[in-house]
Formats: sequence, C-alpha cells, structure tokens
Amino acid sequence: MTRRYTVGVIGAGAVGQAVAALLAAEPWCTRLLVTSRAPEAACGLVTDLEEARQLVGGPDVFTATRADMGDADALVICPRANFTNTRTADVRMAGLAANAPVIAEWAHTLTGYPGIAVMVTNPVDVLARYFADLSRARQVVGIGSATDTARYRLALAQHHRVPVETVDGYVIGEHGDSAVICASSTTINGRPAMVPLDVVTAELRDRPRRINSGIGRVRNGPAAATVSALRKLLAIEDGTDVLSVNRGGVWLGIRVQITSGQPTVTPLTLNERETAQFIAARAKLGAAYRKINREGATSCR
Repeated sequence: MTRRYTVGVIGAGAVGQAVAALLAAEPWCTRLLVTSRAPEAACGLVTDLEEARQLVGGPDVFTATRADMGDADALVICPRANFTNTRTADVRMAGLAANAPVIAEWAHTLTGYPGIAVMVTNPVDVLARYFADLSRARQVVGIGSATDTARYRLALAQHHRVPVETVDGYVIGEHGDSAVICASSTTINGRPAMVPLDVVTAELRDRPRRINSGIGRVRNGPAAATVSALRKLLAIEDGTDVLSVNRGGVWLGIRVQITSGQPTVTPLTLNERETAQFIAARAKLGAAYRKINREGATSCR
C-alpha cells in the first residue's frame, strides 16, 4: 500500500506553482501545504488547486503558516527574493546575497526539522548547505544537477539523433557555470559516446535562456526533478538521481543511488579534465559559502 505523505511547498512563484501542480497528481501526496511571503499568492495557488481537485482529484490543499510547515513529511524550499538579475555569466550565483537571508529566516523557523528538505532556490548548492547548517534538519538535498543532467542527455540525444532513453550520462558539481560534464563515462546504447563538449556546453547554457525569454522563468524542469527526488527519498520507488549533497562539508551535485529512501553516493570515474573541474567547482562553492556565512554573521550583530 502506498504510504500517505504531507508535503509543504515554501514559495508560490513559478517553480512553487509547478511543483504543487505535479504533487497534486502524485497518489502518495495526500496533503499539500502552501506558504509564501505574499499571502495572496499562497491563497491564489491553493484556490486554483482546490478547483482542479474537484475535477480530477488530488490531495487536500491548504494555505499554511510557518509553524505548520514543521509538521510536513517533506518540504520543497523555493522562495525567491525580489531582485533584478542583470548578469550574463554566473547567473544563478547572482541570487546569493538576495536569497540567503530568506533561506536563513526559514532555517531558523524550522530548526531541527525531522523530515526531508529539498532546496530549489538558487544558488542551490550553496543555499542547501546554508539551510542545512542553520536548521540542523535531518536531511537536506539540493536540486540542480538533476536538471543539468536531463538537459545534457537531451542535447546529446538530439546531436546524435537517438532516443534520449539510450543516453546514460551525468552532469555533476555546481548547478551553474562550473558544472562538470562527465563525458568520459557517457554511453549511448551502452557504448562509449562521442561527446562534442562545445555543442553540449552551449546547449546547457542556452536552454534556460530560451525558456526565460519565452515564458519568463524556468519552472517545469526543476519541478519535475524535485518530484522525482521526493519519490525516491520518501521510498515510493528506488533509483539513481543527481542531487546536491554533503561531500566533506561542501554541498555539490553528485550521483546517488537511493534504495528504500536511503541515498548512497556512487561517484563516477572522472578523467583528468573532469577531476580538475570538479575540484574547481568544490572550491568555488566553498568560497561562496564562506562569503555569505560571514555576511550573515555580520548582519546578526
């Protein structure tokens, strides 16, 4: 029998809306809590989902307070501060200064949270670590490299004109400009693949831009990655995922095997170039965390 779970969605923007819509179709999600810094946004999303529930079924849906979120079995953390991002490089990292205080506030509210917290807000790797350190929650993972991996497989499949299901390859490290494309271990139909790094790197960069220019914000890919991770972490199904997890004190994307809800890191074999890139990504994320941690400490004085 499928277990019943309550999931809390923090943030009712583009990604929060997409996550909530997908969760409403999951039979194991029987209660959905929504909160937002803009109460009218949470109310509007809940009202919309209530109407959908009357037509096609779904979970009970409620607007929630901050205190209510501590009772959820899992949390999807996707609030976004109000700021204008004008960067053309390191775009996701540009949100660190603005989004970190929002995440810190939630971390202090949810101190000791016993469930599963999935960080979606960018820069996801740094903020997953920030939330984990401040909240001391039982389990915190970040979504980002899973979306990069999906984009990579799509790009390679389109380049070689093969079904995407035949491509097995991963993107790890930072969800950002220092992402590591694991070309040396990528296969198509079980055979080593020829990976045109310039082509797939450009496509990983350009896909989010096309989405943003067309519909305003990336939403469905991260939402699907979130629900896919929750299925595994809540032991609905077993499988392999690419999540931002703690590796020696730094959160960064890595391949994990999740069995009965328990994730086990399964490192990929990297060549010299990929190893150097992974080390650089780790150093970059560590430096970004130290910067925001110093700023956070200063602001609390």
